Amino acid sequence: MSVLHDLNRTGQSVWLDNLSRTHLREGLLPRLIAEGVTGMTSNPTIFHKAVSESPYYREDLNRLKLTEPNPEMRYEALLVEDIRAACDLFHPVYAASGGDNGYVSLEVSPHLAHDAAGTVAEAKRLATLAGRDNVLIKVPGTSAGVHAFEQLTSVGIRVNVTLLFSLQHAVRIFEAYRRGAKAWLAGGGEPTRLKAVASVFLSRVDTLVDKRLDALATEEALSMRGRTAVAMARLVYQRYRDLFHGPAFTELRAAGVRPQYPLWASSGTKNPAYSDLLYVEPLMGPETINTLPDKTLDALRDHGRVAARLEEGIADAQAHLIRLEQLGIDPRDIGDELQQDGVRSFVESYDQLVDLMK
Repeated sequence: MSVLHDLNRTGQSVWLDNLSRTHLREGLLPRLIAEGVTGMTSNPTIFHKAVSESPYYREDLNRLKLTEPNPEMRYEALLVEDIRAACDLFHPVYAASGGDNGYVSLEVSPHLAHDAAGTVAEAKRLATLAGRDNVLIKVPGTSAGVHAFEQLTSVGIRVNVTLLFSLQHAVRIFEAYRRGAKAWLAGGGEPTRLKAVASVFLSRVDTLVDKRLDALATEEALSMRGRTAVAMARLVYQRYRDLFHGPAFTELRAAGVRPQYPLWASSGTKNPAYSDLLYVEPLMGPETINTLPDKTLDALRDHGRVAARLEEGIADAQAHLIRLEQLGIDPRDIGDELQQDGVRSFVESYDQLVDLMK
């Protein structure tokens, strides 16, 4: 049994944060699934890297250039083929878990991040195009994305809400899921049809907060570096527990609606001074997902230590975020800034992807 199987037994799922035709064609993904990887995520930046580096897209892209005049549709054709193939590989996991696990994420265009109606229409189209029960449509956690997510949940579309960078972002999404689920049930929807995750980004939070702490340059400020993202995640999980295991969700849970699991994203350590498993080992706990880039997944498989530590240090986590505010670093402002930056970054990667298709 692998360390991934050990982690799965704690109630946490490990997903791979990388969609590449190389993984699909050379057999790595089936091996990882056998070892305990139970789902997959991606984004425009990751897929841009895959298309740029993998040799397995060239023939199809050359063919598409002869048959499809729209570069954006060429990109979509390549992506959807990979999504379907990955969904098929994960389908046994999906079936064995009764629909709790085994998902692959397909993202709407980041150009729609501030267009709720456009996001809803595109999410419905992509879900139909993918044609797989175990696909999650990714929408951003912007203000427009929150409204879109609620509407999509109300019509039974399964969603991965991305680009969440603060406790407040996550709570808004949890509440939108509850409202959408109520509407879905009121319309006669099948409770077990619903599935959603809330992707909380971690390493980028520490990168920006550490920069602000470095600027303060006091002994206390410097001692607080590298601790904000884990503190935030632990408080997100507490709010998750309060909502989805509390009275606000009792009726929905009794009807068979799944809670919306937190998903730890951006979990590769960016600062080489920190542990390569900084966003993995402290955040192991039931009813969560951690999606890992290849390098971090390799580190976990090599020297990861499995222990459910997600509910440790809650008082310290609260004190850390309060102290940040006292120092003039508001975690809510940090989250909003990072979300705006994240949308811009994904738009740039998306546009670069489309340029590759020309």
